[in-house]
Amino acid sequence: MSEVQVALDVRARLGECPRWDEKSQCLYWIDIDSFRLHRFDPRTHTDDIRQFDQEIGCFSLRDDGGFVLAMRSGFYFIDSWDAPLRPICDPEADLPDNRFNDGRCDAAGRLLAGTMDKSKTGGASLYSLDPALTVRRLEDGVNTANGLAFSPDNTRMYFSDTPRHVIYVYDYDISTGAASNRRVFHQFPHGHGRPDGAAVDSEGYYWSALYEGGRVVRLNPAGEIVQEIAVPARCPTMVAFGGADLKTLYITSVGQRPEAELADYPLSGALFSVAVEVAGQVEPRFRITPQ
Repeated sequence: MSEVQVALDVRARLGECPRWDEKSQCLYWIDIDSFRLHRFDPRTHTDDIRQFDQEIGCFSLRDDGGFVLAMRSGFYFIDSWDAPLRPICDPEADLPDNRFNDGRCDAAGRLLAGTMDKSKTGGASLYSLDPALTVRRLEDGVNTANGLAFSPDNTRMYFSDTPRHVIYVYDYDISTGAASNRRVFHQFPHGHGRPDGAAVDSEGYYWSALYEGGRVVRLNPAGEIVQEIAVPARCPTMVAFGGADLKTLYITSVGQRPEAELADYPLSGALFSVAVEVAGQVEPRFRITPQ
């Protein structure tokens, strides 16, 4: 195992949702509280920025080019890096204090994305946006949706509710997009970090960034922690596998933290990377059904 390195020396307010594009060999990521989508090229160390006027909770690349985004005010398309936003729908238009948070596409091209409830009283939900652009709710009673990921055989869906310190696993039907039989995958004790964003590697092991835990953990399919990686930021937020061989683990983090914490963790907000032994998976893309 290599040491964790600083891939991009930046002070993101709330770095999140790293996504590796195997076609361009670039890493896309977001700074939620700065309303920014980033495009990082590790070969040149350039980091382009697309500015928006509201938070992006998560996004996915599209198979026809462009992006689908889950933002504060619902789902949107942009057809290229510089294209304008095109609204799709807002399933929580009646909940102005909620915003979209974590999500990703499944292998059938659906975007699953969850919201977060500012009051942390169970007012958030998990939604599925399918290629025909219809939306359905898969889960409700959520505080902060996070950790959405799928097993390599597409029979398992993982999902965490961060304030509850829990990761759930569901049976997943890739043909219909139905999630069922929810059970606890791993319950973390309070005071040692909360499960935030995640990714699953090619062996089916689940990697979770522990917010306020200063580390990333790898869990086997039985939900047991088998590896830990210390991160030089108290609040890592999400991981993604990248590089030509998908054996570089990228880690986003939070830079908007108390001054005392920043004194101890001066690299907070940076984008980190570490070489790992097991490759990740190619990230699925959103598919639009032809009209």
